[in-house]
Amino acid sequence: MTWLWWASLLASLPISLPQALWTKRTALRLPEAAGPQTGVAGQALAGQPFRLLVLGESPVAGVGVESQAHAITGQLAQALSAHLQRPVAWRALGKNGITARQAAVELLPQVQDDYDQICLVFGVNDTTHFSSLRAWQQGMDCLISGLAARSAAPIWLTAVPPLQHFHALPWLLRQLLGWRAHLLDRALQRLVVRRDAVHVNAEVPFSGAYLARDGYHPSALGAQVWAQALMQQVASRLTR
Repeated sequence: MTWLWWASLLASLPISLPQALWTKRTALRLPEAAGPQTGVAGQALAGQPFRLLVLGESPVAGVGVESQAHAITGQLAQALSAHLQRPVAWRALGKNGITARQAAVELLPQVQDDYDQICLVFGVNDTTHFSSLRAWQQGMDCLISGLAARSAAPIWLTAVPPLQHFHALPWLLRQLLGWRAHLLDRALQRLVVRRDAVHVNAEVPFSGAYLARDGYHPSALGAQVWAQALMQQVASRLTR
Protein backbone atom coordinates (compact mmCIF):
# COMPACT_ATOMS: atom_id res chain seq x y z
CA MET A 1 0.00 0.00 0.00
CA THR A 2 2.85 2.41 0.73
CA TRP A 3 4.34 2.09 -2.76
CA LEU A 4 0.91 2.68 -4.27
CA TRP A 5 0.55 5.90 -2.29
CA TRP A 6 3.94 7.17 -3.48
CA ALA A 7 3.03 6.25 -7.06
CA SER A 8 -0.24 8.15 -6.75
CA LEU A 9 1.56 11.16 -5.28
CA LEU A 10 4.07 11.25 -8.13
CA ALA A 11 1.33 10.88 -10.75
CA SER A 12 -0.66 13.74 -9.19
CA LEU A 13 2.24 16.17 -8.75
CA PRO A 14 1.26 18.46 -11.67
CA ILE A 15 -1.94 19.23 -9.75
CA SER A 16 -1.16 18.47 -6.11
CA LEU A 17 2.12 20.42 -5.94
CA PRO A 18 0.59 23.76 -7.04
CA GLN A 19 -2.28 23.09 -4.61
CA ALA A 20 0.19 22.47 -1.77
CA LEU A 21 2.16 25.64 -2.56
CA TRP A 22 -1.03 27.70 -2.83
CA THR A 23 -2.33 26.31 0.48
CA LYS A 24 0.96 27.02 2.26
CA ARG A 25 0.93 30.59 0.98
CA THR A 26 -2.71 31.42 1.72
CA ALA A 27 -3.56 29.32 4.80
CA LEU A 28 -4.82 31.20 7.84
CA ARG A 29 -2.29 30.80 10.65
CA LEU A 30 -3.73 30.90 14.15
CA PRO A 31 -1.67 31.36 17.34
CA GLU A 32 -1.24 28.85 20.13
CA ALA A 33 -3.62 29.21 23.08
CA ALA A 34 -2.83 31.89 25.61
CA GLY A 35 -2.62 31.40 29.33
CA PRO A 36 -1.27 28.69 31.63
CA GLN A 37 -0.41 25.25 30.30
CA THR A 38 -1.54 23.63 33.56
CA GLY A 39 -4.73 23.64 35.58
CA VAL A 40 -7.17 21.68 37.73
CA ALA A 41 -10.60 20.56 36.53
CA GLY A 42 -13.30 19.79 39.10
CA GLN A 43 -11.63 21.66 41.96
CA ALA A 44 -14.81 21.49 44.04
CA LEU A 45 -14.77 17.68 44.02
CA ALA A 46 -13.29 15.66 46.88
CA GLY A 47 -10.31 13.37 46.60
CA GLN A 48 -6.70 13.39 45.52
CA PRO A 49 -6.30 14.99 42.07
CA PHE A 50 -5.91 12.59 39.13
CA ARG A 51 -2.76 13.69 37.26
CA LEU A 52 -3.08 14.00 33.47
CA LEU A 53 -0.40 14.79 30.90
CA VAL A 54 -1.24 15.42 27.24
CA LEU A 55 1.75 15.66 24.93
CA GLY A 56 1.55 16.42 21.24
CA GLU A 57 1.30 18.80 18.31
CA SER A 58 -0.88 21.84 17.53
CA PRO A 59 -4.18 20.74 19.18
CA VAL A 60 -2.23 20.25 22.43
CA ALA A 61 -0.58 23.64 21.96
CA GLY A 62 -4.12 25.01 21.71
CA VAL A 63 -4.05 26.31 18.14
CA GLY A 64 -7.61 27.26 17.21
CA VAL A 65 -8.90 28.14 20.69
CA GLU A 66 -8.39 31.05 23.07
CA SER A 67 -7.14 29.20 26.15
CA GLN A 68 -5.87 25.78 27.19
CA ALA A 69 -9.04 25.27 29.19
CA HIS A 70 -10.87 25.10 25.83
CA ALA A 71 -8.23 22.97 24.06
CA ILE A 72 -8.05 19.17 24.04
CA THR A 73 -6.15 18.89 27.34
CA GLY A 74 -8.47 21.10 29.37
CA GLN A 75 -11.54 19.51 27.80
CA LEU A 76 -10.23 15.99 28.43
CA ALA A 77 -9.51 16.92 32.04
CA GLN A 78 -13.12 18.11 32.42
CA ALA A 79 -14.45 14.86 30.93
CA LEU A 80 -12.22 12.73 33.17
CA SER A 81 -13.17 14.72 36.25
CA ALA A 82 -16.88 14.22 35.54
CA HIS A 83 -16.33 10.49 34.97
CA LEU A 84 -14.06 9.90 37.97
CA GLN A 85 -15.85 12.36 40.26
CA ARG A 86 -12.54 13.74 41.51
CA PRO A 87 -10.30 16.66 40.58
CA VAL A 88 -7.99 16.29 37.58
CA ALA A 89 -4.69 18.17 37.59
CA TRP A 90 -3.65 18.56 33.95
CA ARG A 91 -0.63 19.68 31.96
CA ALA A 92 -0.52 20.42 28.23
CA LEU A 93 2.89 19.94 26.64
CA GLY A 94 2.58 20.73 22.96
CA LYS A 95 4.21 22.56 20.09
CA ASN A 96 2.74 23.66 16.81
CA GLY A 97 4.29 21.92 13.76
CA ILE A 98 6.24 19.30 15.69
CA THR A 99 6.69 15.70 14.52
CA ALA A 100 6.97 12.64 16.77
CA ARG A 101 10.75 12.42 16.28
CA GLN A 102 11.19 16.09 17.10
CA ALA A 103 8.99 15.75 20.18
CA ALA A 104 11.16 12.91 21.49
CA VAL A 105 14.08 15.37 21.44
CA GLU A 106 12.36 18.64 22.40
CA LEU A 107 9.36 17.76 24.58
CA LEU A 108 10.21 14.47 26.26
CA PRO A 109 13.05 15.93 28.41
CA GLN A 110 10.49 18.35 29.90
CA VAL A 111 8.53 15.48 31.45
CA GLN A 112 9.90 15.06 34.97
CA ASP A 113 6.84 14.35 37.14
CA ASP A 114 4.82 11.18 37.56
CA TYR A 115 1.26 10.98 36.20
CA ASP A 116 -1.84 8.81 36.41
CA GLN A 117 -2.61 9.08 32.69
CA ILE A 118 -0.66 10.18 29.62
CA CYS A 119 -2.17 10.93 26.21
CA LEU A 120 -0.15 11.38 23.00
CA VAL A 121 -1.61 13.42 20.13
CA PHE A 122 0.52 13.16 16.99
CA GLY A 123 0.31 12.35 13.30
CA VAL A 124 -0.80 15.39 11.32
CA ASN A 125 2.69 16.86 10.99
CA ASP A 126 4.27 13.50 10.25
CA THR A 127 1.65 13.13 7.50
CA THR A 128 2.22 16.55 5.95
CA HIS A 129 6.02 16.23 6.32
CA PHE A 130 5.87 12.88 4.49
CA SER A 131 7.65 11.09 7.35
CA SER A 132 8.45 7.51 6.42
CA LEU A 133 6.49 4.84 8.26
CA ARG A 134 9.74 3.73 9.89
CA ALA A 135 10.61 7.24 11.10
CA TRP A 136 7.05 7.70 12.37
CA GLN A 137 7.12 4.43 14.32
CA GLN A 138 10.58 5.17 15.69
CA GLY A 139 9.51 8.61 16.89
CA MET A 140 6.42 7.27 18.63
CA ASP A 141 8.38 4.34 20.05
CA CYS A 142 10.93 6.74 21.55
CA LEU A 143 8.14 8.76 23.13
CA ILE A 144 6.46 5.68 24.60
CA SER A 145 9.75 4.29 25.93
CA GLY A 146 10.84 7.62 27.38
CA LEU A 147 7.51 8.24 29.07
CA ALA A 148 7.38 4.69 30.47
CA ALA A 149 10.81 5.26 32.02
CA ARG A 150 9.53 8.40 33.74
CA SER A 151 6.06 7.32 34.83
CA ALA A 152 4.05 4.16 35.38
CA ALA A 153 0.98 5.86 33.91
CA PRO A 154 -1.05 4.14 31.17
CA ILE A 155 -0.42 5.73 27.77
CA TRP A 156 -3.16 6.50 25.23
CA LEU A 157 -2.22 7.09 21.60
CA THR A 158 -4.86 9.00 19.69
CA ALA A 159 -5.51 7.89 16.12
CA VAL A 160 -3.95 9.95 13.35
CA PRO A 161 -6.63 12.48 12.34
CA PRO A 162 -8.33 11.89 8.96
CA LEU A 163 -6.90 14.72 6.89
CA GLN A 164 -9.38 14.02 4.09
CA HIS A 165 -11.89 16.00 6.20
CA PHE A 166 -9.69 19.08 6.73
CA HIS A 167 -11.63 21.74 4.80
CA ALA A 168 -8.66 24.09 4.50
CA LEU A 169 -7.04 21.70 2.04
CA PRO A 170 -8.03 21.41 -1.66
CA TRP A 171 -9.86 18.20 -2.57
CA LEU A 172 -7.01 16.26 -4.21
CA LEU A 173 -4.56 17.19 -1.45
CA ARG A 174 -7.11 16.12 1.16
CA GLN A 175 -7.47 12.71 -0.45
CA LEU A 176 -3.73 12.13 -0.73
CA LEU A 177 -3.01 13.26 2.81
CA GLY A 178 -6.01 11.40 4.19
CA TRP A 179 -4.71 8.23 2.59
CA ARG A 180 -1.24 8.90 4.01
CA ALA A 181 -2.72 9.53 7.48
CA HIS A 182 -4.49 6.17 7.27
CA LEU A 183 -1.17 4.44 6.50
CA LEU A 184 0.48 6.12 9.48
CA ASP A 185 -2.39 5.14 11.73
CA ARG A 186 -2.09 1.51 10.60
CA ALA A 187 1.61 1.67 11.52
CA LEU A 188 0.67 3.15 14.88
CA GLN A 189 -1.72 0.29 15.57
CA ARG A 190 1.05 -2.21 14.80
CA LEU A 191 3.34 -0.40 17.23
CA VAL A 192 0.74 -0.54 20.01
CA VAL A 193 0.59 -4.32 19.69
CA ARG A 194 4.28 -4.46 20.67
CA ARG A 195 3.97 -1.83 23.38
CA ASP A 196 1.96 -1.47 26.58
CA ALA A 197 -0.19 1.34 25.21
CA VAL A 198 -3.75 1.89 24.00
CA HIS A 199 -4.72 3.12 20.52
CA VAL A 200 -7.80 5.34 20.78
CA ASN A 201 -9.85 5.98 17.65
CA ALA A 202 -12.45 8.60 18.48
CA GLU A 203 -14.88 9.74 15.77
CA VAL A 204 -15.25 13.53 15.64
CA PRO A 205 -17.32 15.67 13.23
CA PHE A 206 -15.16 17.79 10.91
CA SER A 207 -17.59 20.49 9.88
CA GLY A 208 -19.10 23.79 10.91
CA ALA A 209 -18.70 24.73 14.55
CA TYR A 210 -16.37 21.79 15.22
CA LEU A 211 -13.56 23.46 13.27
CA ALA A 212 -11.65 26.64 14.05
CA ARG A 213 -11.61 29.59 11.63
CA ASP A 214 -8.71 28.08 9.70
CA GLY A 215 -10.72 24.98 8.73
CA TYR A 216 -7.83 22.86 9.97
CA HIS A 217 -7.77 22.78 13.78
CA PRO A 218 -10.56 21.84 16.20
CA SER A 219 -12.60 24.64 17.71
CA ALA A 220 -13.49 24.69 21.41
CA LEU A 221 -16.64 22.69 20.61
CA GLY A 222 -14.66 20.29 18.44
CA ALA A 223 -12.12 19.78 21.24
CA GLN A 224 -14.95 19.13 23.69
CA VAL A 225 -16.54 16.49 21.46
CA TRP A 226 -13.13 14.92 20.80
CA ALA A 227 -12.34 14.81 24.52
CA GLN A 228 -15.68 13.17 25.34
CA ALA A 229 -15.11 10.56 22.63
CA LEU A 230 -11.60 9.81 23.91
CA MET A 231 -12.81 9.43 27.47
CA GLN A 232 -15.65 7.11 26.47
CA GLN A 233 -13.25 4.89 24.50
CA VAL A 234 -11.11 4.20 27.56
CA ALA A 235 -13.54 4.74 30.45
CA SER A 236 -13.50 1.07 31.42
CA ARG A 237 -9.72 1.21 31.87
CA LEU A 238 -9.73 4.18 34.22
CA THR A 239 -9.25 3.74 37.96
CA ARG A 240 -11.51 5.71 40.19
